[in-house]
Amino acid sequence: MPETHSPSPAPSEQTCWLPRHPKSPRAARRELRDFLLRHPAGEPLLPIGELLVSELVTNAVRHARAPRGRLIFVRFLLSPDDTLRIEVHDADSEKPSLRLAASADESGRGLLLIQELATQWGCCPRVGGIGKFVWCHLSPDAAAA
Repeated sequence: MPETHSPSPAPSEQTCWLPRHPKSPRAARRELRDFLLRHPAGEPLLPIGELLVSELVTNAVRHARAPRGRLIFVRFLLSPDDTLRIEVHDADSEKPSLRLAASADESGRGLLLIQELATQWGCCPRVGGIGKFVWCHLSPDAAAA
Protein backbone atom coordinates (compact mmCIF):
# COMPACT_ATOMS: atom_id res chain seq x y z
CA MET A 1 0.00 0.00 0.00
CA PRO A 2 1.47 3.40 -0.94
CA GLU A 3 2.30 5.74 1.86
CA THR A 4 0.28 8.94 1.99
CA HIS A 5 1.36 12.12 3.65
CA SER A 6 -1.15 14.52 5.08
CA PRO A 7 -0.11 18.13 5.29
CA SER A 8 1.33 19.05 8.64
CA PRO A 9 -0.85 21.36 10.71
CA ALA A 10 -0.06 25.04 10.74
CA PRO A 11 2.00 26.08 13.76
CA SER A 12 -0.04 27.51 16.60
CA GLU A 13 2.67 30.06 17.46
CA GLN A 14 4.72 32.56 15.48
CA THR A 15 7.27 35.12 16.65
CA CYS A 16 9.27 37.89 15.07
CA TRP A 17 11.67 40.68 16.01
CA LEU A 18 11.03 44.18 14.70
CA PRO A 19 13.04 47.39 14.89
CA ARG A 20 11.69 50.41 16.76
CA HIS A 21 10.70 52.08 13.51
CA PRO A 22 7.50 53.70 12.17
CA LYS A 23 7.21 50.91 9.56
CA SER A 24 7.11 48.15 12.19
CA PRO A 25 3.32 48.23 12.77
CA ARG A 26 2.86 47.44 9.06
CA ALA A 27 5.38 44.59 9.31
CA ALA A 28 3.56 43.22 12.38
CA ARG A 29 0.24 43.27 10.52
CA ARG A 30 1.85 41.37 7.64
CA GLU A 31 3.28 38.77 10.07
CA LEU A 32 -0.14 38.36 11.70
CA ARG A 33 -1.84 37.97 8.32
CA ASP A 34 0.70 35.30 7.26
CA PHE A 35 0.13 33.48 10.56
CA LEU A 36 -3.67 33.60 10.65
CA LEU A 37 -4.28 32.73 7.01
CA ARG A 38 -2.60 29.35 7.57
CA HIS A 39 -5.38 28.42 10.01
CA PRO A 40 -8.96 27.58 9.00
CA ALA A 41 -10.35 29.70 11.85
CA GLY A 42 -7.84 32.53 11.43
CA GLU A 43 -9.43 34.72 8.77
CA PRO A 44 -12.34 36.02 10.94
CA LEU A 45 -9.78 37.18 13.54
CA LEU A 46 -7.79 39.16 11.00
CA PRO A 47 -9.51 42.59 10.83
CA ILE A 48 -9.58 43.24 14.58
CA GLY A 49 -6.32 41.34 15.13
CA GLU A 50 -4.52 43.64 12.68
CA LEU A 51 -5.83 46.70 14.50
CA LEU A 52 -4.80 45.30 17.90
CA VAL A 53 -1.26 44.35 16.87
CA SER A 54 -0.85 47.66 15.07
CA GLU A 55 -1.78 49.62 18.20
CA LEU A 56 0.46 47.54 20.48
CA VAL A 57 3.49 47.80 18.19
CA THR A 58 2.87 51.52 17.64
CA ASN A 59 2.93 52.03 21.42
CA ALA A 60 6.22 50.13 21.69
CA VAL A 61 7.74 52.19 18.85
CA ARG A 62 6.54 55.59 20.07
CA HIS A 63 6.48 55.34 23.84
CA ALA A 64 8.95 52.73 25.07
CA ARG A 65 12.01 54.34 26.59
CA ALA A 66 14.72 51.94 25.54
CA PRO A 67 18.33 52.17 24.40
CA ARG A 68 18.92 52.72 20.69
CA GLY A 69 19.01 49.48 18.77
CA ARG A 70 16.69 47.53 21.08
CA LEU A 71 14.20 45.45 19.14
CA ILE A 72 10.53 44.73 19.72
CA PHE A 73 9.55 41.07 20.07
CA VAL A 74 6.10 40.09 18.79
CA ARG A 75 4.42 36.76 19.50
CA PHE A 76 1.17 35.30 18.17
CA LEU A 77 -0.51 32.24 19.63
CA LEU A 78 -3.69 30.52 18.50
CA SER A 79 -5.23 28.37 21.22
CA PRO A 80 -7.24 25.18 20.61
CA ASP A 81 -10.46 27.20 21.04
CA ASP A 82 -9.22 29.60 18.28
CA THR A 83 -8.53 32.50 20.65
CA LEU A 84 -5.72 34.68 19.36
CA ARG A 85 -3.10 35.93 21.82
CA ILE A 86 -0.89 38.82 20.76
CA GLU A 87 2.15 39.81 22.81
CA VAL A 88 4.41 42.80 22.18
CA HIS A 89 7.62 42.90 24.23
CA ASP A 90 9.81 45.98 24.63
CA ALA A 91 12.76 46.98 26.81
CA ASP A 92 10.92 49.65 28.84
CA SER A 93 9.72 48.53 32.28
CA GLU A 94 7.11 51.29 32.63
CA LYS A 95 3.57 50.02 32.26
CA PRO A 96 1.37 51.84 29.76
CA SER A 97 -1.51 53.90 31.08
CA LEU A 98 -5.01 53.96 29.71
CA ARG A 99 -6.26 57.45 28.77
CA LEU A 100 -9.99 57.80 29.30
CA ALA A 101 -10.40 61.56 29.23
CA ALA A 102 -11.39 63.16 25.95
CA SER A 103 -9.00 65.68 24.46
CA ALA A 104 -8.44 67.45 21.17
CA ASP A 105 -5.37 65.24 20.63
CA GLU A 106 -6.38 62.15 18.65
CA SER A 107 -3.25 60.23 19.57
CA GLY A 108 -2.91 58.19 22.73
CA ARG A 109 -6.10 56.19 22.27
CA GLY A 110 -4.48 52.86 21.37
CA LEU A 111 -5.02 51.21 24.75
CA LEU A 112 -8.62 52.38 24.78
CA LEU A 113 -9.10 50.55 21.47
CA ILE A 114 -7.39 47.49 22.95
CA GLN A 115 -9.69 47.59 25.97
CA GLU A 116 -12.81 47.93 23.83
CA LEU A 117 -11.98 45.36 21.13
CA ALA A 118 -9.94 42.67 22.89
CA THR A 119 -11.50 39.93 24.99
CA GLN A 120 -8.81 40.54 27.65
CA TRP A 121 -5.57 42.49 27.87
CA GLY A 122 -2.81 43.23 30.33
CA CYS A 123 0.81 44.12 30.91
CA CYS A 124 3.47 42.02 32.65
CA PRO A 125 7.17 42.28 33.38
CA ARG A 126 9.34 40.11 31.16
CA VAL A 127 10.50 37.05 33.06
CA GLY A 128 14.27 36.68 32.84
CA GLY A 129 14.72 39.88 30.89
CA ILE A 130 14.38 43.61 30.99
CA GLY A 131 11.22 45.44 30.08
CA LYS A 132 7.62 44.35 29.81
CA PHE A 133 5.13 42.84 27.44
CA VAL A 134 1.63 43.96 26.68
CA TRP A 135 -0.73 41.20 25.64
CA CYS A 136 -4.29 40.87 24.45
CA HIS A 137 -6.67 38.06 23.57
CA LEU A 138 -9.20 38.08 20.77
CA SER A 139 -11.84 35.37 20.86
CA PRO A 140 -13.74 34.24 17.77
CA ASP A 141 -16.97 35.52 19.37
CA ALA A 142 -15.51 39.01 19.93
CA ALA A 143 -14.13 39.07 16.37
CA ALA A 144 -17.57 38.22 14.98
CA ALA A 145 -19.39 40.89 16.99
